[in-house]
Amino acid sequence: MSLVSKPLSLPLPWNPEDPLFWGEQGRAVALRNLGVAIPALALSFSVWMLWSVLVVYLPSAGFRYTTNQLFWLSALPALCGATLRVFYGFAVRWVGGRRWTTFSTASLLLPTAGIALAVQDPATPYEWMVVLALLCGLGGANFASGMAHISACFPAREQGMALGVGAGLAHLGVSLVQWAVPVVIALDLFGLPAQGDGQWLANAGLVWLPLIAASSLAAWFGMNDLPSTGVGMTEQAQLFSHRHSWLMSWLYLGSFGSFIGFAAAGPLLLRSQFPDFDGAQQLVWLGPLLGAMVRPLGGWVADDFGGARVSLACFGGLALGVIGVLASLGRDGGAWLFAASFMLLFIAAGIANGSTFRMVPLGFLREAQRGHGSLREAQAQGAAALGLCSAVGAYGGFFIPKSFGSAITLAGGPEAALYCFLAFYLSCMAICWWCYGRRSAPLSC
Repeated sequence: MSLVSKPLSLPLPWNPEDPLFWGEQGRAVALRNLGVAIPALALSFSVWMLWSVLVVYLPSAGFRYTTNQLFWLSALPALCGATLRVFYGFAVRWVGGRRWTTFSTASLLLPTAGIALAVQDPATPYEWMVVLALLCGLGGANFASGMAHISACFPAREQGMALGVGAGLAHLGVSLVQWAVPVVIALDLFGLPAQGDGQWLANAGLVWLPLIAASSLAAWFGMNDLPSTGVGMTEQAQLFSHRHSWLMSWLYLGSFGSFIGFAAAGPLLLRSQFPDFDGAQQLVWLGPLLGAMVRPLGGWVADDFGGARVSLACFGGLALGVIGVLASLGRDGGAWLFAASFMLLFIAAGIANGSTFRMVPLGFLREAQRGHGSLREAQAQGAAALGLCSAVGAYGGFFIPKSFGSAITLAGGPEAALYCFLAFYLSCMAICWWCYGRRSAPLSC
């Protein structure tokens, strides 16, 4: 094997569950793989959410798209990413974590380079923009394979910590792109012609190219193809007939789906409803930042108070956030109430991310403790359910911005979509309490 294709030395047989092996050799390998995977995942989230902020600047650069078309562009990456997560979750088993992380990270060069070319000409067909938005969904799919590889690196007793750190830092990519794009498009970095009023939209794609290339090389030379302990398609297929899987998918759609959906829709919704709000686009990245930072808090608090109780409170917070957004519309000074309500939405969704993620495998363990299956089967089902919930939850990044776009087109405002979201969060509260939180709940989590 050539030097270029040879991974770093891997102690074999790989057995992180052996305390002696883990202490002497395994931990160092796992931490190195985690350290390389995190920047790749953060970049993936940045590319995934690139359109959420880019669409805000297209009209001033001469692109004659309707508001509904712009919301389509911000929603399509999530539709593609959520769908591909189902397949990406198995890719590490088939290809290897090192090879797949290198390939999947490098694939992000396609949408970013394509965007850099497309936004320089206002005559670019809308259909081409749709293709580029779908390609950005590759970034959202990378999360599934990244979590699968991290899970293979660590023993079961430390997977919660490793997955929590990896997911939390990966989510920072959302706030990174929403902070960076307004900054870089205001600067003449590469000597290209400006679009509109002193905007260099091509920079929104170009600045990511060297970072993606560097992260791909780091994965190739710094990671390992570890033996995967993930579940196979048989275990995954069994989930479709399990009630707990669908209930938790609904709740995770309300937690992570809210985080990624409001991140995708927030910048454009704020600009469309409050076009004269000075400094609006400098605030939008704060919500995703707070949501990512408090995600680990959800898991820690759930350990003490129970995941169902924490999630129930968070869904109540999400409902209050929606009420605040509704109250902000059409009133003087409403932009600040809108911004504060969105902060509440992101904080509640971020905490719920951690608490609901904890509830998923715990429900299967509770069933095993009651005599329904073995502990090993419960662990396999819990791992597979995390993948299913992750894929379902990501669809929130499509439904939320598309709902806003459709509501504005049909009714002239986003109120109809917000009332639907309010009803949805009330349903999440009912599920949390009835199925998991009350004293005689079927599965106390």
